[in-house]
Amino acid sequence: MAKTNLNGALLGLAAFAIYAVHDVIVKSLGGTYAPFQIMFFAVMFSFPLTVLIMMRDKTMGNLRPRHPWWTALRTVAAVVTGVCAFYAFAVLPLAQTYAILFAAPLLITVLSIPILGETVRLRRWIAVVIGLVGVLIVLRPGQTELTLGHWAALVAAGTGALASVIVRKIGREERSVVLLLYPMMTNFVVMGTALPFVYRPMPVEHLGAFGLMAALGVLASLVLIGAYRSGEAAVIAPMQYSQIIWATAFGFLIFDETVDLETGIGAAIVIASGLYIVLRESRSSASENMPVLRTRSRPETAISPRVSSLLPDDAKPPLPGPSSPNSD
Repeated sequence: MAKTNLNGALLGLAAFAIYAVHDVIVKSLGGTYAPFQIMFFAVMFSFPLTVLIMMRDKTMGNLRPRHPWWTALRTVAAVVTGVCAFYAFAVLPLAQTYAILFAAPLLITVLSIPILGETVRLRRWIAVVIGLVGVLIVLRPGQTELTLGHWAALVAAGTGALASVIVRKIGREERSVVLLLYPMMTNFVVMGTALPFVYRPMPVEHLGAFGLMAALGVLASLVLIGAYRSGEAAVIAPMQYSQIIWATAFGFLIFDETVDLETGIGAAIVIASGLYIVLRESRSSASENMPVLRTRSRPETAISPRVSSLLPDDAKPPLPGPSSPNSD
């Protein structure tokens, strides 16, 4: 088990390193193009690869959601997350953006109460509060002006958490192809509608960057699937926080960014809180639904496959049973 966990951890680190390179491209393109244009072409390039992956879904059924309202809400949340996250990456320092987005596990914990019927006891509540204090340290309200980029990152953390919790609620009953297809198609239609108002002509090298970004998003998802197949979720999930290291390095080397003391302290607090919640959920007596531990990918942007949708059935989180004290 130790060896498989090590392999899983290394694959997890590799996956999130690829995600970090993906985000560097998003930031680079965000200096020239609106988020709507970036997302439109990202979906367009990633869709053929995602279709090939979706063809593996052998579950009998059609494309009609079994939970249409939850599916619709998740789709809206995923689309909003993508637009806001891409905008935040474009206008904020990479490390600061990650520090704010890392609040998503804290919000997942809170949202799991009304949506999943999760019981959150004192220790996890304390971790959530401390983590949110860390976010405030990063934002420094009153000392620095909160820009649209900061608000976009906060919204992305919130809507990304909402999308993840909804998948935790309906993911076992909905076909993987439904969970993948609806957000991607909605993204394509919405971004395509906005595209004429923001479109800027693209040189061939930028077009290639869009294609590379889409390929990296799909590749990172596949590597992360391999990680979760190799190791335990409690080992793999914390690897997402390695992105802050890549953000610091890439920000300094490519964008001439430095991490100020407040951002460093706030990020450390948010990460520590998220790690504590993951470790608490890994104890079977602490969490019935394990909403954070079973969130197997970053906040959704609906331009690449969702990891939990592509894992084998025995690796997917079970639905709360009717006799569970924390079931819906």
